[in-house]
Amino acid sequence: MPALKEPARQFAWDDIRLVGAVAEARGLPGAAARLGVDHSTVFRRLNQLEAQLGMPLFERHRGGYAATPAGEEMTALAARLQEEITGLTRRLAGQAPLPSGEVRLATSDSLLDALLLPMLVRFRAGHPQIRLDLVTGNAALNLSRRDADIAVRATDAPPEALVGRRLARIAWALYGAAETSPNPAEADWVGLGDNLAGMKVARALRDGVPPARQAARFDGVMGLAAAVRAGLGIGHLPCFLGDADPALRRLAAPEPDFASDLWLLTHPDLRNTPRVRVLMDSLAQQIGAVRPLVEGQVSRD
Repeated sequence: MPALKEPARQFAWDDIRLVGAVAEARGLPGAAARLGVDHSTVFRRLNQLEAQLGMPLFERHRGGYAATPAGEEMTALAARLQEEITGLTRRLAGQAPLPSGEVRLATSDSLLDALLLPMLVRFRAGHPQIRLDLVTGNAALNLSRRDADIAVRATDAPPEALVGRRLARIAWALYGAAETSPNPAEADWVGLGDNLAGMKVARALRDGVPPARQAARFDGVMGLAAAVRAGLGIGHLPCFLGDADPALRRLAAPEPDFASDLWLLTHPDLRNTPRVRVLMDSLAQQIGAVRPLVEGQVSRD
């Protein structure tokens, strides 16, 4: 077998790229199309390279070209060099790969409808390559099992297995329908049902208001807000919902005992995933901008 002569001075990127293209296409026509050259050019250059090396890079079969061990090594080198060249080009151009893919976001219906939706619209305008999968409800989700990638939750005790940021303190205040301007001392009350009995605001209705004045209870905040808006009764609502709705009127200052922290959470394994990180950063910034509303510091009265 002839000795290899000065390969370091004779190899070129075009030679290595040609081998990679033939291996990927498993034949000359496909490689020629990838490289933008004639079939005969690929045939000639491959023969020249094999002659230079003194060994075959591919075995020719009816089903196509299969790389020999030497061809596999050069193909792997071609992949590494292509990755390095692509990375260098992006760095020099100042263009990092754009985050893309699907992000599953879990939150409650009230947070989504009254707070997050406009933020998600703005986020999508800047990141149309990211698809959102929204999951609403008050049930706890296991981010370790990919029930969700990100959770926006009201809680004073976030799971220790998750990481994230405390964004604000959600304030709750007493509201009534703006048109009727009810007197709290005389009005009927509405509140949250037994499914949310773990919340202090839900227990307050059950324990602090006589049954005769409890007009209705609801299994979600959005239903409760609609009842207050319709005049069915007065009730406590999150300030980000009540103060932003012109059909509602705040009847008292926020009740500190009903407040809870607003958390933006993810699993540690996901926090550096580009599509997850960019959405978390966007939500953190946008929620921070409306923190006074969330904390009940903005009122029309």
